[in-house]
Amino acid sequence: MTPLRFLVLLTFLLLGFAGQIYWAMRVYGLAARLRSKTVRSVMFCILLGFYFFAIIFNGDRLFVFPDWGPQPDSTHLGFRDGFLAATEWWLLTSTLAFALVIVIAIIKTAARIPLSRKRREQRVRELRGIRASDPPIQGMDRPIVRDRPTAHSRRHFLEYGAAAIVGMPFVVGGYALLCGRLNLEIVRKRILLPRLPREFAGFRVAQLSDIHISSFMSEDQIRKFTVITNDLHPDLIVLTGDFLSWDPSAGGAVVNALAGLRAPFGVFACLGNHEAWANAKDSMTTLLQAAGINVLRDRRVPIVVSREQLNLIGIEPDYGWTTMLVPDGLLQPERVNILLSHYPTVFDHAAELGYDLTLAGHTHGGQVPLSFVSPRMFVSNLRSPYFRGSYEQHGKQLYVNRGIGTIGLPMRIGATPEITVFEMYPA
Repeated sequence: MTPLRFLVLLTFLLLGFAGQIYWAMRVYGLAARLRSKTVRSVMFCILLGFYFFAIIFNGDRLFVFPDWGPQPDSTHLGFRDGFLAATEWWLLTSTLAFALVIVIAIIKTAARIPLSRKRREQRVRELRGIRASDPPIQGMDRPIVRDRPTAHSRRHFLEYGAAAIVGMPFVVGGYALLCGRLNLEIVRKRILLPRLPREFAGFRVAQLSDIHISSFMSEDQIRKFTVITNDLHPDLIVLTGDFLSWDPSAGGAVVNALAGLRAPFGVFACLGNHEAWANAKDSMTTLLQAAGINVLRDRRVPIVVSREQLNLIGIEPDYGWTTMLVPDGLLQPERVNILLSHYPTVFDHAAELGYDLTLAGHTHGGQVPLSFVSPRMFVSNLRSPYFRGSYEQHGKQLYVNRGIGTIGLPMRIGATPEITVFEMYPA
């Protein structure tokens, strides 16, 4: 971790701690309006008890960075997962709201700083059109008398506006938790490939990525996305990794949900880093193959239409975050080559080698736009210029799919889940 990253993370944690004290005091302030000291004390004790219960009950999943290996993960939403999500929602949104409170307080303090007499007189002269050589203006030291009703109305308007601004993180976070993570978008992309045979004109490829089965992406929900994908009537379906979240035992459930995928030219997949971290690459390959989904691990297959071919390649994920290379011997220079890679960082090497189109995932489109917290909590730790959508380099193309699942926080802010349908044509 770089010093700057550590400093930002430390600042965020300190801000979060101070924010919890601030909101607790606000609740106590509201309770102070009650006349009974006993009721106030009971309410404050309940609040403190809730904090301690939330931290102790969720502590092992909130603050401990897990070893990269098997992690317990439910595939159905239960009380503990729901309570964890609510706790994460509160910690994130209350911290951001507290940051806005500080900004508003600074602005209010700055607005109340009186002008010096010299600067005050200069502004009055400017407004009245008085020259600098004219004598001083009398009565500059007298306070400005404002119309009380107008000032009162303006003050209330500003207070309500400030309250609305502070409340925004809570509303946005709630939407991201309840709706944003499931608000699926079908993205349709027209891809022009210079060397694509005319027989492939209009060939449709559907891409799903980063499914991350969990209590917030259940087997039933994945099955719904499977039906939606089939209803798009693609010629070919590709899956670009991260079927699991942390628990390798969930492999059977996610494969059962995906087993219904159907396309005339087949369903193909590459694996992701979560299969590698869970030590489940071999088991997931076996399960997917048994369900009729062809797993490409540093392997290529021909896709044939009327005796014309394109070359479909899938590569093995590694444990790194940044760079990734395409293995030798997979490219066929005489054909169009489509590369499936979980990591988008492979694109630099793929474009240099001559791969016409690279399809990737991994980033979730950012999922939650905070990149300084651990990957366990946020997925935006990209260290890559390829974030989401389309990119081009040396005439070669990359598309980064936002995925349909979440990792860590079950929220999506500004990065809706996505199924992409590519329609290919010769350039």
